[in-house]
Amino acid sequence: MEAEDDNCTCSSLEEEDYYCSDHDSIDDDDDGLDNDDSDSHWSHPKPSSSKVITQESLLAAQREDLRRVMESLSLREHHARTLLIHYRWDVENIFAVFVEKGKHCLFTRAGVPMLESRDPHSSMSTSTTTCDICMEDLLSTEMTKMDCGHCFCYSCWTEHFIVKINEGQSRRIRCMAHKCFAICDEAIIRNLVSKRHPDLAEKFDRFLLESYIEDNKMVKWCPSTPHCGNAIRVDEDEVCEVECSCGNQFCFSCLCEAHSPCSCAMWELWSKKCRDESETISWIAVHTKPCPKCHKPVEKNGGCNLVSCICGQPFCWLCGGATGREHTWSTIAGHSCGRYKEDQKKQSERAKRYHYRYIHYYNRYKAHTDSFKQESKLKETVRDKVAVLEGKDSQHRDFSWVTNGLHRLFRSRRALTYSYPFAYYMFGEEFHNDEMTKDMEIKQHLFEDQQQQLESNVERLSKFIEEPFDNYSEDQIMKFRMQVINLSVITDTLCKKMYECIETDLLGSLQFGIHNIAPYHSKGIEKATELPVSWALTSCNTDKHQKPEDPTNGEAFEALQPNEYGKES
Repeated sequence: MEAEDDNCTCSSLEEEDYYCSDHDSIDDDDDGLDNDDSDSHWSHPKPSSSKVITQESLLAAQREDLRRVMESLSLREHHARTLLIHYRWDVENIFAVFVEKGKHCLFTRAGVPMLESRDPHSSMSTSTTTCDICMEDLLSTEMTKMDCGHCFCYSCWTEHFIVKINEGQSRRIRCMAHKCFAICDEAIIRNLVSKRHPDLAEKFDRFLLESYIEDNKMVKWCPSTPHCGNAIRVDEDEVCEVECSCGNQFCFSCLCEAHSPCSCAMWELWSKKCRDESETISWIAVHTKPCPKCHKPVEKNGGCNLVSCICGQPFCWLCGGATGREHTWSTIAGHSCGRYKEDQKKQSERAKRYHYRYIHYYNRYKAHTDSFKQESKLKETVRDKVAVLEGKDSQHRDFSWVTNGLHRLFRSRRALTYSYPFAYYMFGEEFHNDEMTKDMEIKQHLFEDQQQQLESNVERLSKFIEEPFDNYSEDQIMKFRMQVINLSVITDTLCKKMYECIETDLLGSLQFGIHNIAPYHSKGIEKATELPVSWALTSCNTDKHQKPEDPTNGEAFEALQPNEYGKES
């Protein structure tokens, strides 16, 4: 390698520290060079704050929250589930409302009756009762009463439950009584529906189970295609990026691809703009002009400068102004566009500037996206080169610095790629309707300087990783190792500085809550760890491992097993 390759923007002290020891540099968390692979045996990472919930562990995760609420508030399981579904499985929020508002407010909002007025032995009476729904006189053994006190016949309850399940309201089926907002007992629902439609009972159970994901803001399905069947639970901030066990990396907030430092709102705008404009904007700008009436693009297919839109509006091709229909080859009656008009020139220049600005940022975004795809193929190549070096009789036995450098290249390239859509909106008309302030222009220049420094060092790191280092001599490998480690530290430091500038100086000055971004991590996007299937699989019944009673007839029924929850209808 040439000597000029060492001219990197990094302090001499930082370089000297990093040249000391390979293990020292890799072990340092601040340097961020821990190997992503499992072979980095000397690192001791902290436990992951995100968990992968598989179909097998879903029941365990749900039951743990149920257990906490049941034990803290002394509730039956279906009441605890009703509270959790209403409060989106936020256990801490339930406890906060209980402390601040009281038990009555907590239960009323969720539809949980304060008093359990149902007497399990009253259903064994032989007296007759009139059902207020079908108006038939039936034995009490053919009717059932909910916790709210309302009693109807089995047939009416069953029809009500079937309709609600088919309507997709399984998670919160309310009592049939007028102006009663109490949620029905899930055990009664399951028992009555299963006698007529066992498949619907299974569907009901699956809906209850999946409510832990569908109604929980801290748990979301992995958006992989095809779907891997996993869900991800985060324990801290929901504005983050995670990696599922299937390998899919995504933004937890919007479920799109990982796009930090772009905010979710920015990425949504950029994705739509790229879909709408990247393939057609150039052709439309060159070959068409907008109709002054309907504003649709119109293509000129003749030599005459008077053109007509399909909406019937004639207009002048030269200036785009609406006209009449009488004309000659050179003039249009009552219309002249040969006179210079300042406003039209300004509008035209503004449209061109807007177009060129988009092309500028899109080209750079696309170039780095393509580079990332090509560099992703380097993993196998680097592994083969390392295997060749390990097979030689060499004093160098540890080549983890190569894979560390490759992972650093991936992370830095990703951050650099999404920094261009961020800059497009951050310094564009979307945020600054008028001209940008002098202070914002200074911040833009500082950001672009950091972006250019990062881009320069990322390209250099990419060049080094592609070198045929498996053919180098011992001295060349030693020098090559120092250059890769040095560049890895520099790109990591520049990424941190760029994120600090974005979060503090740019997004902080906007004070827009919708533009939160996932933080930068030197070790890359966090890999979610799988939740053990056996975790928290303890009985959540208040009867302490006893079989719950069937509320419809007072007889014991078998509790649903975990594998029954996973069946598909």
